[in-house]
Amino acid sequence: MTSPPSNPSSPSSRPSDPSDQTSGHATDHHRDHGATPVPPSTGRAGRNLPVAIASGVVLGAAIILSLLFWKAAFMVIVVAAVVVAVWELAQAFATGEIRVAREPVMAGGVVMVLVAYQFGAPSLVTATAVTVLGTMLWRLRGGVAGYVMDTTASVFTIIYVPFLGGFVALLLAEDQGERAILTFILVTIASDIGGYAVGVLAGKHPMAPVISPKKSWEGFAGSAVSCIVVGWLCVVYLLDGDWWVGVLMGGIAVVMATLGDLCESVIKRDLGIKDMSQIVPGHGGLMDRLDSILATAAPVWLLLHYLVLS
Repeated sequence: MTSPPSNPSSPSSRPSDPSDQTSGHATDHHRDHGATPVPPSTGRAGRNLPVAIASGVVLGAAIILSLLFWKAAFMVIVVAAVVVAVWELAQAFATGEIRVAREPVMAGGVVMVLVAYQFGAPSLVTATAVTVLGTMLWRLRGGVAGYVMDTTASVFTIIYVPFLGGFVALLLAEDQGERAILTFILVTIASDIGGYAVGVLAGKHPMAPVISPKKSWEGFAGSAVSCIVVGWLCVVYLLDGDWWVGVLMGGIAVVMATLGDLCESVIKRDLGIKDMSQIVPGHGGLMDRLDSILATAAPVWLLLHYLVLS
């Protein structure tokens, strides 16, 4: 199955800037024309909390079981996540008449994370370059119209999903890979939970009202405290590392996780969509959960690889 030829979209056919259509008090990621009624079970933060918690527990259990019994099984989860995330981004870009070359991006993305796990960082870089070139050649089949736009989106998808996801594979390949992955996941989750709890209870000062109206500075402070505490505990008690590395990792993780979340919010607002998909009940799309994880993976691997695991 091949990607359909792309046609260049005129400015009038592209979704307009949502900042022109919504105020800072609109529902997060919604435009006025796309807003839907909030279900009664949805909390102040815009989620169906019981369903979101149940989905999180199921995903968390799958990750923990794979790490406990056979760490290579975790790579099955990583590969599946890459494929689904690429599909979601391709679907999202299609709403703006941008065609991602899904077949080579998915295939190359799977190879990228697998060679990263098996052979290390240099192989990840090489596989990324080959995937980019292969995608550019693949898109030639669609003709000249829209080539630059489609290819740029495809390369963006390659870097955003499988390349950054490759650092998760690199982390798993370390001698204490299972514990390193658990540390990485716990720190990232701590950012989400700390920010959510404090933001709902005490959030008053919006961080980026046009991009993400529900994200507050108070929530960011909650994320920071949670990340630093969890990072310190995990590095000291799970990885036998120095406490200051855990504190540093927590501080970097909260910044990267927040930036990752904001960047994904910008993408969705530019394309005029609320969620990447509805594949994860209570959370929206998988990319709506992976945004902070992907942004955090590279710096966490760098810190742990050189300051704790080496």
